[in-house]
Amino acid sequence: MPPEGSVDLGALLGAVEAASPTQGVDALAAELARMVGATEVSFLIADIAGGTLVRLARATPDGQAAREREPGDTVPIVGTAPGTALRTQLVQVVPLTDSLGASVYAPVTERGEAVGVLEMLLPYQPDTETVDYLASAAHALAFVVIADRRYTDLYEWGSRSAQLTLEAEIQRRLLPLSYTCEAGQFTLGGWLVPATAAGGDTFDFALDREVLHISITDAMGHGVAAALLATLGVGSLRNSRREGLPLVDHARQANEALHEHASADQFLTGQLFRVELATGRVEVVNAGHVLPLLVRNGVPAEVQLAADAAFGIDAGTAYRLQEFALLPGDRLVLLTDGMLERNAEDADVAGLLPELVDLHPREVVQSLTAAVVTAARGRLEDDATALVLDWYGGPDQRRDASSGATNDRAST
Repeated sequence: MPPEGSVDLGALLGAVEAASPTQGVDALAAELARMVGATEVSFLIADIAGGTLVRLARATPDGQAAREREPGDTVPIVGTAPGTALRTQLVQVVPLTDSLGASVYAPVTERGEAVGVLEMLLPYQPDTETVDYLASAAHALAFVVIADRRYTDLYEWGSRSAQLTLEAEIQRRLLPLSYTCEAGQFTLGGWLVPATAAGGDTFDFALDREVLHISITDAMGHGVAAALLATLGVGSLRNSRREGLPLVDHARQANEALHEHASADQFLTGQLFRVELATGRVEVVNAGHVLPLLVRNGVPAEVQLAADAAFGIDAGTAYRLQEFALLPGDRLVLLTDGMLERNAEDADVAGLLPELVDLHPREVVQSLTAAVVTAARGRLEDDATALVLDWYGGPDQRRDASSGATNDRAST
């Protein structure tokens, strides 16, 4: 039977606050183990490459970390209970065959960012109340990781199953801190798989009170030169956005920055979007980039946009502001040309989209990029990048802050 009383979130967070940033997960795990009588508590962090979860640390009720991550101590996302918890955002309760206990896997997620999974071994079968407590504790753990990773590389190290090249490291720093965002009128997810020699792709987003800003860019070339070119472009776009300038000025200043600081033969394609939350009206600048796809009523079609010059080609380019409208239920898909490269043609990204309509954008972008990697037999000639925006429209809406859009908490 579970211990009497309930999980005290205040005590959990108090234990974390008293610990070093490198010990926050262990402190929460040890306190949670004491509260619910768990014999083991582990945190499985999502690998940045996608496809696996990595056991970061394991704590026992005496407050000691039983072990740090061991080489190869990973869990596949597909076909496992922890992976199902991550993908469905539902707590998974798996009865143990050799005892009366159960393994419990709760998604560690904040605003759609699937940080990982909280794994607990209980010597009893948890009731509904206990499952709800554990779901809340997992949600609290998401805040702990997001806060503590500002101070330590522990979580970054734990989420890497392979070394990054220098250009891939630079490229990763250009991406938003979270690849997913759930808000009232939309859900957004992005994903990037770098080529063997990273090709300088980026995506970015920022939410204001009335507007969602999105960008996707692709720097010419590969390696460190492409990463530095992307740094220049993203830095300029963020600076213009934070100054509150009109969208065409974002494009103009990025073009001027590349002309002033990049080589004459370097350029950056990109698309810049400004989505009005109240109306669904979209302003867009297209700087020579791959056309976006709009999935409406399950049918994908290209958004027909006129193409202006890529950033850095012509100092005098006058970028045009174009518009279209999103309707409730629409899905907007942004890609880089690596998603359509010749050695990945068999992936048929547009053809896959109708099969993915019921998936969360976080899963859609990973499914699309995985299809491209598979079609390219694991050797990408260019970065594969996708960003998906699901548009709900209307007034700001409430959402379940612990497990996405659903109120169901457990599956057995």
